[in-house]
Amino acid sequence: MTPDSLTYLRCEYLVDPLGIDEPRPRLSWVQQSSRRGAAQTAYRVVVASSADRLAAGEADLWDSGRVASDQSTHVEYDGAPLTSRAACHWQVTLWDERGEPLTSPPAMWTMGLMESSDWQADWVTHDPQIVARDPGAQPPTATQPGTPALFRKSFDAPDGVVRATLYVTARGLVEPRLNGAVVTPDCFVPEWTDYHKRLHYRTYDVTRHVRAGENALAATLGDGWWSGYIGWQETRGQYGTLENSLLMQLEVELADGRTIVVPTDGSWSCTTGPIIASDFMMGETYDARRERTGWDQPGYDATDWLPVVEVPPATVRTPRFGFSNNAPADSGEPLPLVAQRSEPVRVVERLAPVSVTTVTPGVHVYDFGQNFSGWVELSAAGPAGTRLVLRHGERLNPDGTLYTENLRRADATDAYTLRGGGAETLRPHFTFHGFQYLEITGIDEPLPLADVRGCVVMSATPPAGEFECSHPLVNRLWKNALWGQKGNFLTVPTDCPQRDERLGWMGDAQVFMRSATYNMDVAAFFTKWMNDVTDSQDADGLFPDVAPRIDEGDNFVGLDGLGGGAGWADAGVIVPWTLWRVYGDRRIVQRHWDAMVRWLDWLERVNPESIRENHLNNNYGDWLCIPADTTFRTHSEMKTLLATAYWADDAAKMAAMARALGRADEADRFDAMFTKVRAAFGKRWLEDEGRLAVETQTAYLLALAFNLLPEADRAAAASRLVELIAAEDWHLSTGFIGIKHLNPELTLAGHADVAGRLLTNEDYPSWLYPVVHGATTIWERWNGWTADDGFFNPQMNSFNHYSLGSVAEWLYRHVAGIELDDASAGFKQFVVKPYPTDNLQHAGATYRSVHGEIESRWRIEDAQFKLRVRVPANTTARVFCPCPSDGAVTEGGQPAAEAEGVQLVGFADGYAELAVRPGLYEFAAPFGQYA
Repeated sequence: MTPDSLTYLRCEYLVDPLGIDEPRPRLSWVQQSSRRGAAQTAYRVVVASSADRLAAGEADLWDSGRVASDQSTHVEYDGAPLTSRAACHWQVTLWDERGEPLTSPPAMWTMGLMESSDWQADWVTHDPQIVARDPGAQPPTATQPGTPALFRKSFDAPDGVVRATLYVTARGLVEPRLNGAVVTPDCFVPEWTDYHKRLHYRTYDVTRHVRAGENALAATLGDGWWSGYIGWQETRGQYGTLENSLLMQLEVELADGRTIVVPTDGSWSCTTGPIIASDFMMGETYDARRERTGWDQPGYDATDWLPVVEVPPATVRTPRFGFSNNAPADSGEPLPLVAQRSEPVRVVERLAPVSVTTVTPGVHVYDFGQNFSGWVELSAAGPAGTRLVLRHGERLNPDGTLYTENLRRADATDAYTLRGGGAETLRPHFTFHGFQYLEITGIDEPLPLADVRGCVVMSATPPAGEFECSHPLVNRLWKNALWGQKGNFLTVPTDCPQRDERLGWMGDAQVFMRSATYNMDVAAFFTKWMNDVTDSQDADGLFPDVAPRIDEGDNFVGLDGLGGGAGWADAGVIVPWTLWRVYGDRRIVQRHWDAMVRWLDWLERVNPESIRENHLNNNYGDWLCIPADTTFRTHSEMKTLLATAYWADDAAKMAAMARALGRADEADRFDAMFTKVRAAFGKRWLEDEGRLAVETQTAYLLALAFNLLPEADRAAAASRLVELIAAEDWHLSTGFIGIKHLNPELTLAGHADVAGRLLTNEDYPSWLYPVVHGATTIWERWNGWTADDGFFNPQMNSFNHYSLGSVAEWLYRHVAGIELDDASAGFKQFVVKPYPTDNLQHAGATYRSVHGEIESRWRIEDAQFKLRVRVPANTTARVFCPCPSDGAVTEGGQPAAEAEGVQLVGFADGYAELAVRPGLYEFAAPFGQYA
């Protein structure tokens, strides 16, 4: 038996975060034990201002004392007020069910610059003369990226450095350096927010980089989201300017109590460097002959550099969007600088290509065997001036050449000019691509596979779950959904990483969010993104369709404003609700409550008949259903049904959240709203015997999933859904919205066999059709490529979209059976209830919840259903094992009713229900269906 331990100490979902600005941060930990029944009965949190004080037992910031409680998540700091720059070292002791204490290793967090007056730095940009005097550089234009600039400042430091902290942000993207070293592996700093409302800054501990004597603080500044291409736009500068600017502040604390501050100001210098141009969509052009050796180190001669130009800070701006279509307006208030709340974007793994093919002389195509987001790092050597051109694509044409038509206006091309004189390592800095295949030209012979490395770049959300089963293609399907998440969770949940779009489409995010929570720990990621969503809400209360919102202008014909779309804007309610249910997070609901209420108020105000049919803006319907509905104003009755169903579901979720917050009056109000919309739904669309006036798979799925039918009609409606599936020769015909609910609702309605059949279909249209044809991510559309028609119209044909991969949620929840309990949030108590189907012989999953790792694995063997369940310490579970009512359920070979930690509750609907305490269990029961 392994010893008990306390692990995974986190502050605001992050491990040892630096520079947070939450005045009452929440602390969490996980109790690990192999002992059955292990539980926490009390805890004590101590917080000290230094590691030495913590080790000495001096809790000068907070000592919670012994608290009789089993709470181990979201324990709110309640000590001395936290000020800017405060270092907080903490430790937790718990007492288990035996009264034994268990103490964690120390953890820490630091506070950022919480007041605007803490910033002594000035915003600076490059002198335009650095471009004018550089024939290789280019000035930024509305359609052409400019040349990134280099910045530097020398300063002296004495002996006795205790701590050095760098605070950094930019309007654009910045790579900070100190004394020749890259200070962070983070990419794309600061990350994307709604720059009209807030701007991130990052905090870095750079103590080890500061030396006695002369030092050099430096940075490279590029475009990014601030001034580069965003979405399908053909112009740059979404946020009002093409000018990038930099704000950095280094604080060096000395042993004698003094602090040296090195801020950006007019004393800095700037020039151009080897990056000619860099843009997310277009790629990067790099000339190694222009590298300035030692430019970021002490002693460098920068006399030919120009002084920087100081510029005013950005102001809060109200852009044009939404139903009101207001004109842009500046408030005059400084744009708030806020600490980033989520994991940074980083290179999380590296892939080696599996093959290279010279398709024509001098054209070499590498296959990485996996579609992903990121870039390629090369090792190459050649004469000075040799130019390598790298193009990226997701698929190949029939002749083996790179397929790039679906990238639309995104060039996705990197170009490197070698400096000569030996081996060079080359990679881009301010761009990323979505690709599986890489084309290199400019060299006669292909580079060795070992010299070409694919760098997978994403928000570094920690892994949470894994799924596996007896069907190899289903395993690949789950991996495709996982890789779709890896490829698109990059500071915001984007729709696709390859073409000229890459926006935070809210419909895509909400249908996939539960799948995302099983695959990875996305609590901090979605907490950050929910700020973008609320920042982008308009004055009328409409949530956007994409967040951060963009000013779509006149470039997207047919759109009336990216806000209020049914199933898309509703993510403004669904995201907080999901964070609360999955992670037990009540604060996210409290913080965004008013925004959610404004949204429901607007729906009610403009739809007095309780049918959501007015001001629908971009009602996308069941986007890309079969036959693909890609127009905005067809199938209006189905779209109105879908919109009304989401309104009802929003109201139901609001009522549940209100009850959780103790807002009884508001819970009653939203219960009443749900009842009214539900009645209107039934009056308009419900016919006799559970049939709907709109006969689509998704119409029935929404009616079932959102509880819009009388209980007496549910079974008939589910049967009619099965009939519609049978009429499609047992194939699905749903789009982005319906697909999330298809297999779950079939399963819960007693048709798991139909769900299993849909899962394992291999012909078109099905989940496995792309898998059979080599897909390594989820495609945007069912017919992105077919054997009969080849590639679909390249104007909208991504091969890395996660929406249709929301089936992963069903694999975890219903195939493996790891499910939330209706009575409990955050998996504090949970359900294990697998639904076996006749096309799987075994299946299982692990899921690291906020309370620890849950495991559910089953197999059918010797006419028995064998179920392995792990219940983490300090939780409880209700386990449902398939078993006839006269069957004998065993655990570890003995009757389950006699097993330690197990209580047999009873039999119902083909299952034995067992109440289970923490521990690892091996259940078995007769399973005659497969005998």
